[in-house]
Amino acid sequence: MIRKTLRLSEPNLRVGYLEAGQGAPLVLIHGVGMNADAWYPQLEALSRRYRVIALDMPGHGESEGFHQTPALEDYVHWAGAAIRSLVQGPCAVAGHSMGALIAAGLAIEYPQWISHAIVISGVFRRDPAARKAVLSRALELANGGGQTDAPLARWFSDAPREQVLRRQVGEWLHQVDRQGYARAYQAFADGDSTYAGRWGEIGCPVLVMTGEYDANSSPAMAHQMAQATPGARAVIVKNARHMLSLTDPQPVNDEILTFLGAPHQSGRAGQQYEGVTDGRG
Repeated sequence: MIRKTLRLSEPNLRVGYLEAGQGAPLVLIHGVGMNADAWYPQLEALSRRYRVIALDMPGHGESEGFHQTPALEDYVHWAGAAIRSLVQGPCAVAGHSMGALIAAGLAIEYPQWISHAIVISGVFRRDPAARKAVLSRALELANGGGQTDAPLARWFSDAPREQVLRRQVGEWLHQVDRQGYARAYQAFADGDSTYAGRWGEIGCPVLVMTGEYDANSSPAMAHQMAQATPGARAVIVKNARHMLSLTDPQPVNDEILTFLGAPHQSGRAGQQYEGVTDGRG
């Protein structure tokens, strides 16, 4: 894989990204505090069939941050500009956590560019208690407080094989630009409802995935997202938590490959699917 940068004309920001493989394009967008390297299991596996482009979100990795306090829509339009600059024609898009919100926003705002949308560990209409907690953390970060690595205990189990990944993710969280992190987290905190009422507008195939034990990007949320979109498929990865694209890459990659390889059923009256896959198999 090759790390590259480009400068967008609008917005006038430098974008860092990783690229690997050839074929139909698949754009990957990570979550708050991560960078394009967090997609390494997907880059390795999916680039055998696709041209995979993993973006650094604004204020993360090698991408410049916004010059103002952004909302989720700003990240969606930024991703749309990056796709327009990098890809000739429609592409598939996959996002994790905050990236999942961006992926759904892209499918809604730019239907002509998005052929498939993959939403991993996304959030959807948090309950009042969860919303209060995430907004409190966003305010704390905006005021210069809080620890960037605070979510690690939620994201990983105590299993030895996950502790190695926990340390790697912790390093990425310590490396991220503090302002870029805080601004992205604010957009993430407010973003669970931004497009929630518009999922029915999505015209492309949608795959929604989350971990069985992801408390904040819960299986219930995954089912709600899929139910809001005709023909969508929800998959719950057994025994997995929030970082399932890292901890459980094989079932995640297998589901993505199956989803992207399936014939596109035209029309808006597709069947609802709810799948469960074993994240330890």
